[in-house]
Amino acid sequence: MTSDAPPLAGPRYARFSRRFKAVLLDWMLAMALLFGALAIASNVASDGLSRILGVAVVVILLLYEPVLVWRAGGTLGHIWTNLRVIDDRGGNLSFAKAFARFAVKGILGWYSFVILAATRRNQAVHDLLTHSTVQIRDPARAKPGQFITERREDDPTMPSRLRRTLVYLALSVFLYFGVVAALVRSGVLSRACLNQDICSGGDRIVDLAAAAAFLLTIALVIGMGWRGRLPGARKA
Repeated sequence: MTSDAPPLAGPRYARFSRRFKAVLLDWMLAMALLFGALAIASNVASDGLSRILGVAVVVILLLYEPVLVWRAGGTLGHIWTNLRVIDDRGGNLSFAKAFARFAVKGILGWYSFVILAATRRNQAVHDLLTHSTVQIRDPARAKPGQFITERREDDPTMPSRLRRTLVYLALSVFLYFGVVAALVRSGVLSRACLNQDICSGGDRIVDLAAAAAFLLTIALVIGMGWRGRLPGARKA
């Protein structure tokens, strides 16, 4: 049975799930490189060679993403997940923009991705600042759940972008500290861990889970609010 639906027009912008898979693959490659270098260094009785190996690993990790994004349009993780980083002007990013993109992503970490649902082209902060997008490399190999097309412009019945951004971030922070306070009161998270960073193994797990939940909350609140799905997201 064939479908009569017309083919999608325009670029296909990668969803977070696809981008997360690419990041995970690149992280696994980095871990393999690090553990491989440590294994070699521990079995070679030469301080000089160990230092050279350490410097080489650092250089590779620093240049891996910028060079591949510049020359190939993406890292191995991007290529294996059928993604490509594209400059808004077309083609691959310059090395300077690719390195700046990598630096911003490294500084912000996962916080860079919380605005994806609030952008028209599923862009993270490091994409916006370097005027780039992450798109499907080969549309013929892509499944519908792996990408979006460009979202429509803002609804005029909604408040300004600045107002929405400030309100949604404030709401997310309020929810986070409310949850942390509840965890402390219930004894799940100790006050010593919260105030003095003296944490048990259980405290560390709870703290990590709370941080992950905070990221997810910010992404959901911003995404839903940006689309007018939260109370007060539209003008009266």
